[in-house]
Amino acid sequence: MKRPEQEIHKAVVGHLNWRAVPGVFFFHPANGGKRTKAEGGILKGLGVKRGVPDLIILHKAQIFGLELKAAHGRLSPVQVQTRREMEAAGATTAVAYDLDEALVILECWGVLRRDSSHRVAENAGATG
Repeated sequence: MKRPEQEIHKAVVGHLNWRAVPGVFFFHPANGGKRTKAEGGILKGLGVKRGVPDLIILHKAQIFGLELKAAHGRLSPVQVQTRREMEAAGATTAVAYDLDEALVILECWGVLRRDSSHRVAENAGATG
């Protein structure tokens, strides 16, 4: 079974690995997945927060949070609240609903070198 959000996520990480400007550090907070009640309690006690964006990116003393969704995905109420709290603390956050949107956001944030070749390669077979 395909997981569109996971495919977008993997592609974004590939672009970050390939095109990130010097000094960028990023990670995926592995908050998801099924856990026992005991494990959940332990992680909560250690500071794990629900609703954290899929990718946390640091660059030049700035923090960015990028949530990745499939085309018709929606933020949960917890994700909306977490984004508000992160922004109130000074972070910049965004939601992307496909790969191209995610790449544009990362380029606008200045963490990804501008490069349109991936768009050309993806559209090479298109006529129009």
